[in-house]
Amino acid sequence: MASIIITGTSSGLGLATALSLGRAGHRVFATMRNPGAAPALGQMVKQEKLKVSIHVMNVDSDASVKSAMEDIRAASAGIVDVLVNNAGIERRGSVEELPVDEFRAVMETNYFGAIRCIKEVVPGMRARGSGCIINVTSVAGKISAAPLTPYSASKFALEALSEGLAQEVKPFGIRVAIVEPGIIDTPMARAIEEAPDGSAYPQARRFSGMFAASLQNPAPPSLVGDAIRNIVESGTWKLRHPVGPDAEAFLGWRASMNDEEWVNWGALEDEAWYARVKSDFGLDARPKG
Repeated sequence: MASIIITGTSSGLGLATALSLGRAGHRVFATMRNPGAAPALGQMVKQEKLKVSIHVMNVDSDASVKSAMEDIRAASAGIVDVLVNNAGIERRGSVEELPVDEFRAVMETNYFGAIRCIKEVVPGMRARGSGCIINVTSVAGKISAAPLTPYSASKFALEALSEGLAQEVKPFGIRVAIVEPGIIDTPMARAIEEAPDGSAYPQARRFSGMFAASLQNPAPPSLVGDAIRNIVESGTWKLRHPVGPDAEAFLGWRASMNDEEWVNWGALEDEAWYARVKSDFGLDARPKG
């Protein structure tokens, strides 16, 4: 059984991944910023008697990451077989209207947070000649659409980091995998379905409708947790892993358009945009009521 660190396990994909791996018998070190504010994982671990321990880690902080990693190495005899970089936040809005600090916050967690954790585990993996690093991005790491531009920028960056890292560490027996979920029923996705007010741009309102329509038939976070478990256990060297019923469809849909067609899709007037989403995906994203 593997010794596995997972970041961002308070809810959603991270919680589901910790449970999937813990139920499979792996030794899981589940990290989150504030365990006291998110007791769900701890309660399930206790009820099911899983080999999952919960640790405080804020991936935005050098000191917090280093301290947590030292504690985990002490508890695991210095061996970390797998790192799952899942911790992430979302910000949405137009480039004009969203404060620069919000862009920085997303990059700090989603991109630099992953780098901090990677730098802590790679030396040990390299010395042992084995290991696995799994970076959770999104289909938004391959498809940039307003109003998710800040989030997409961070996930594009993590995709690029993963490609370069994979080339560096493969000779040392270290696998790198990118997990690209589509729209999954998580607190983050549910927040996006809440339409914002007051923007000069229509994209945030329209995407809220698309997420709300998609979540009428929700894809559970366990799909991602089980996909990550399969990557860990299969030994695959495949780099990218789209996950969820709509992930491949979204990626293929974007690939079917040239860049100018993609820009024109996002710039359509409301009614034309809603009609395209309905014809392409069968989703009625129009505002209800």
